[in-house]
Amino acid sequence: MAQSQATQLAIVLSAFFLPVLTYLYFTGYFTKVLPKKNNAGPLPPPTEITALYIHPIKSCHGIKVQSAKVLPTGLDLDRQWMWVTSEDYEFLTIRQNAKMTLIRPSYDAATDTLTVTAPAPNSVDEKLEFSIPAHPTAEWLDSNTASHDAKIWNQWTSTCVYSPTLTESFNAFFGKEVRLVYKPPQSSQPRELRSNGAPDVLGREASTCFPDLMPLLVGNRSSIDELNTRIRTAENGSLAPLDVSRFRPNILVRGQASTPWDEDRWKTLRITSAGKTVTTLDVTQRCARCHVPNVDPETAEEHKQQPWDTLMKYRRIDEGITYKPCYGMLCVPRETGVVRVGDVLEVTEVTDQHRYIAGF
Repeated sequence: MAQSQATQLAIVLSAFFLPVLTYLYFTGYFTKVLPKKNNAGPLPPPTEITALYIHPIKSCHGIKVQSAKVLPTGLDLDRQWMWVTSEDYEFLTIRQNAKMTLIRPSYDAATDTLTVTAPAPNSVDEKLEFSIPAHPTAEWLDSNTASHDAKIWNQWTSTCVYSPTLTESFNAFFGKEVRLVYKPPQSSQPRELRSNGAPDVLGREASTCFPDLMPLLVGNRSSIDELNTRIRTAENGSLAPLDVSRFRPNILVRGQASTPWDEDRWKTLRITSAGKTVTTLDVTQRCARCHVPNVDPETAEEHKQQPWDTLMKYRRIDEGITYKPCYGMLCVPRETGVVRVGDVLEVTEVTDQHRYIAGF
C-alpha cells in the first residue's frame, strides 16, 4: 500500500531531526539554553540589617559602622587597601599570618583620614602608626604613590603603591619588608570579576578592589546562632559563642530563627529604607570558607578545630566546591546608595541552582 504524503513527510523529518536532536542532547545544549525548573520554594519574609562592616585593608581588623555607601566595587572603604610583599608584590593575608588582624584601621570622617595602627614588636604599650587620606584625589596619588601591578590570587591588577618610608615601621611587624597598595574604586584599569561574576555568567561587566572574589558578602545572623549551638554541643560548652566578625561579612541580617541557612537559595536581594529602594544585589554564589574564621579577630589566636570542624560536617553543600564549607552569600550591587543599620532586606528571587565556579 502506498504511503500517504503525510507519512512520507514525517519519515523524512524524523530522519533529519533525530540525529540533530540527539547531538544537541549529548553536547548539553538544552541544559545551557533552556532554564531549569526552579524548586527553591516560596520567597522568605523581609528581614532587617542588624550590622554593617568595612575592612579597609584586606585581612586586617574590620570597622563596625552604622551606615555605608554602596559603590559598584563594594562598600566604600572596604578592602581598597592591601599589604603585599616588597619583592614580587603578591598579596598577604591572614591565611599566612594571623597577626594581621591586629592591624587596626580607623576612620575619621571629620578629616576624611584613615589611621592605621598595630602593636609594636617586643613592646607592651608602643604602637606603630601612620595616617593617609581615606579618599585620595588623583592628584594626591600622582604625587604620593607609584604605579605597580600587584597579584591577588592568580590575578594581576594595577595599584597605587605608598612610599616605603610611610610603612617602614610595619616591616618589623611582618618580619619582612612589605608594601601597602591602594586600588581606587573608580579606575581606568578595573579589576574585573571572575568566577560567577564573569560577564558571561553575571550578564554584565562588574569589578571590585581587593576582596577575594565579589564586592559584597551578606551574612545571616540566624545561621551563626545555629552554628554556635552545634559548636557548644561539640565542645561541651567550653567555647564562648563565636562572633560573626570572624566571617568578615559586609552586611549582616537578622534572618528567621526558624529557618537558618535560608540564604543558600537567595538569588536577588533588595535593600529598602523608608519604603524606597537603596540598591539591588545579585547573589552570585555561596561563600566557600577557609580556616580564617578559626582566628579570633581581637586576639589573633587561632582555634585548632572550630568553627572549621563543625562546618565541615554539614556545610559542604555546594557541588562546585565540595572540599570547603559555606557561610554567607557573595553579591554584586546593581546601583549605588547608602545602606544603614535598620534597613529592610527583601529577597525578591530565589533559586536552587547556585553552583560555585572556580575563579581564583
